[in-house]
Amino acid sequence: MSIIEVKNLNKNFRIKEKEKGIKGSIKSIIKPMYKEIKAVENINFTVEKGEVVAFIGPNGAGKSTTIKMLTGILYPTSGEITVNGINPSKQRKKLAYKIGTVFGQKEQLWMHLTPYDNFKFFGAIYDIPNKEIESRIEELKITFELQDFINTPVRNLSLGQRIRCEIAASLIHKPEILFLDEPTIGLDPVVKENIRKLIKKMNKEYNTTIFLTSHDIGDIEKLCKRVIIVNKGKIIMDDTMNNLKYNYLNKKIIEVKLKEKVNLKGEEGITVLKDKGNSLKVEIDSTKKQIADVIKLLDTDKIIDINISNIPLEDIITSIYKENKQ
Repeated sequence: MSIIEVKNLNKNFRIKEKEKGIKGSIKSIIKPMYKEIKAVENINFTVEKGEVVAFIGPNGAGKSTTIKMLTGILYPTSGEITVNGINPSKQRKKLAYKIGTVFGQKEQLWMHLTPYDNFKFFGAIYDIPNKEIESRIEELKITFELQDFINTPVRNLSLGQRIRCEIAASLIHKPEILFLDEPTIGLDPVVKENIRKLIKKMNKEYNTTIFLTSHDIGDIEKLCKRVIIVNKGKIIMDDTMNNLKYNYLNKKIIEVKLKEKVNLKGEEGITVLKDKGNSLKVEIDSTKKQIADVIKLLDTDKIIDINISNIPLEDIITSIYKENKQ
């Protein structure tokens, strides 16, 4: 069952152009010139209930514009959007009861209030009866381990604690869809991992649909089973994480320390990335050269240490951007 449906979605922005200098400023007032920018161009996708989807792309790709249209903040120029059976641009208030949002760079909590008081405030906004909101706060307190600081003003919390409270607050009304925009930005590795575990738990226990944007490859790799990649307003790839890795992981990285120098330059299917002293790092195209053949070329008797790894997901995604660069 599709909980999000997007058909032929377009969003254009009309912006004013100005020439340099004072003359340009005066001219822009008297006779302004405009140009139209296509922020989102004819995109189509669906998201099933309970899915965890990464919606990613470089800066300026159209990610934020798309999310703002999905949540009813922006109106589309053309196309159709249905979120949980609701048209966001026509029924934004009704949609607000069905979705939650967390923006890593923007606070929704009142900084001078405690998390508990914030939760009570949001409960009132969503017309949740007092008895029910108390029960909900207790549930979220246990799930997100907020006991130690639920009565501490938000301004005194660490960034990791605040993000946990932000996510908890977004779930106070039991939304069916949660939009997460850079939820782990600025967090240290340990706190990031804790937030990821909470998101996984939330998806598993509440069957919450997660729509995630992030520049953190760890978020994408550890949370999402499906990736939608956008660039310059267009979807350039929509596939499962497994297929993404399978189709692009025909390349391997071999790092080896040798007893004596070996020259692999000019060998088909081998790209030398680093050759310093007796240390060698090469990229292997396994469609042209087998790993076993490379090891034979290195000569097992000369190998002191060897490490074989996949191309990092970050490099894979970067290569997809480059392939689709216009």
